[in-house]
Amino acid sequence: MIPAKIDSSSITTIREKGLESIIDWFDQHKQSFYPLGCCYLRNQQQMEELFYRSIIKVHKELPRFKSETSFETWVTSIFIHTCRELSDSRSLQVLEESEPRQELFKALDQLKVGEKEAIVLTYVKGISREEASHLLQVSVEKMNENLFSGIQKLREKLGYGLSFNGCKEYRKDYIDYLERTLDRSRKIDLEKHIYHCQECQEDLAAFQDVMLNLTKEIEDFHTPSGFMENIKDRLAEQERQRQLKNKKRLRKGLIFAGVFAIVMGIGFLTGAFTNLYYTWTEDDQELRTYLQQDLGERLNLEAENDGVKIKIKSVIADEVQTLVFYEIEDTNKDNQYMINYGDGVSVENEYKIMNSETQPRFYPPDLKSDINNEEKNVYHGKISLLPLSKDDGTIKLKITKLLKLIHDSSNPNAFGFDGNAEYETGEWNFEIPVTKQPSTEYALKEKTEVAGIPVRFDKLIIAPTGTILQYGINNDQPGKRVEVLNFDNLKVNNKKMKADKYVNSFLDSQQDMNWITFQMHFDPLIGVKPKEVNVQLASVYLTIEDPKTIELDDSKDYPQKVEYAGSTISIDKLEDGQTTNIVISNHEIKNRAYESLQLDIVGVDENEPIQMEMEMNSDAVLVDKKWIEYDMNQPLVSYEEIEQPRYFTTVQNMRLNNNKVPIRLRIFGYNTTKYLDDVVKIPLK
Repeated sequence: MIPAKIDSSSITTIREKGLESIIDWFDQHKQSFYPLGCCYLRNQQQMEELFYRSIIKVHKELPRFKSETSFETWVTSIFIHTCRELSDSRSLQVLEESEPRQELFKALDQLKVGEKEAIVLTYVKGISREEASHLLQVSVEKMNENLFSGIQKLREKLGYGLSFNGCKEYRKDYIDYLERTLDRSRKIDLEKHIYHCQECQEDLAAFQDVMLNLTKEIEDFHTPSGFMENIKDRLAEQERQRQLKNKKRLRKGLIFAGVFAIVMGIGFLTGAFTNLYYTWTEDDQELRTYLQQDLGERLNLEAENDGVKIKIKSVIADEVQTLVFYEIEDTNKDNQYMINYGDGVSVENEYKIMNSETQPRFYPPDLKSDINNEEKNVYHGKISLLPLSKDDGTIKLKITKLLKLIHDSSNPNAFGFDGNAEYETGEWNFEIPVTKQPSTEYALKEKTEVAGIPVRFDKLIIAPTGTILQYGINNDQPGKRVEVLNFDNLKVNNKKMKADKYVNSFLDSQQDMNWITFQMHFDPLIGVKPKEVNVQLASVYLTIEDPKTIELDDSKDYPQKVEYAGSTISIDKLEDGQTTNIVISNHEIKNRAYESLQLDIVGVDENEPIQMEMEMNSDAVLVDKKWIEYDMNQPLVSYEEIEQPRYFTTVQNMRLNNNKVPIRLRIFGYNTTKYLDDVVKIPLK
């Protein structure tokens, strides 16, 4: 059955009357939508939530509805999407326990998602296979496959038996035959075959029974009386709260308008209008600075999903990154959410307008700022996207997941970055116009040595959203090399910018064969022309070459004590059938030269490599500069508060599978961190 299209005059009426007409429409069609929701959800409380969210979404998306498809199919697509959200949502765990369910719904729960959705749309909702395939974004052929396999499994789960052995080449025609859509020649061929094949007769009959019972059970299924009343009451209360908020904002707006008129007059006379305007109107101090410097403009683009409203306030783009300032408001509850890059965030036209050769910066949530402590249901944040590859363009930003933030001073992981993170799912789409701001480059000329290894400073790049120091390392010296050079701060004209802990990038464009080029990111430096440049180094992470080979002899007693790099390490070799476990341990970290070892297992004859599978894992201790230890099993957000952390490996475990040859342990060297207090003065060319 194909849902009838609503004529344009009816759609116009729905749009004019708004939420009330959509509620009435759902009330009239609840008999077809309620059993559809029951295929996903488990009790009436969840079903009320489903209808509530669906009505809100239809009301919000109604301006985008186009009459190329039927209104009912369009609403069904929103309804199905909401079913998926709720069935996967952790919020359902706090609702009451599942109510007794019909055998049909229990059986549907055991199908694959594609099979279940093909069946419920076709036989529960009653739309055509063509529309269902379009709605589910699968081919008609895939839709037919899912229908057949789903009905076949339902037949078994509903007690029709397991011994149906119809001929495989004819099974693909069952659905079209029973729905009377099979073309004439194939229909005749199938009927001739069935006439002579007892097994196909039984197979097709059982298949038909399932389809007929599906339709009958849905027709006999009734929506509980009074079901829509609670939903209508909840929607009415939400509308009342919305109107109260609007009145409050209107009062504030009238007060502001009077003051604003005075400010405008002063501003035009004194030339200070821009600075004063944004001082009054923008609470985010960082964004205010950009707006006052005319490096961006207000956008205030909004999208809402299930009462969670995201506003894109402004975007600042340069060659470093595309910095998006946003505000998220939960209009239903006192929740704060942030946008977490790479987790439910995508730019749909990223490859067309953005530079994928670099990487965006990470900004942890800021719950200590005054602006984020004013309202419990509003969070102001920023997210870094890739920089633009063009001078301007439109970013198509899609957000499907938000991370819930928690104010809890006793919990270092108050931001929910561990496995217990809570999310709000939905869909928020934006088309954001953006223009890339110019950057200024300054050539540098300075060389120094760090731990005896030459380092040179090549370039200073000052962009609106960040400051970049480009430097090179010469690792041609034998015996050791620099893996990571860490910076504390960069001082330009006595203005200090902190180094970014999360970005110290390798630059894939070498100036000569002996030097490796990197870029270190610092806080932005706006409106300053450099005269003096000083950089404060923090630490260097080194690889030290110190080879040692240790024989692993089965005839010896274990554990063995071995001296290496001024420390005593313990080696345990335990045989267990065809698996060999080698455990290296050293829990004395205070005076150790190394933080971790670089090693592998080789055969006695190095020219004949061992054919084996090896698994490796390790335990480590996290310490700060003052040798205070931190529990590695605790959430890692407290890393922000740790002063120059180091990881000391205490246990290294190697498991060798199918090992039948003599082996030995080969240590190439080790890694270690050296703290630095050097301040390098860098002259400009």
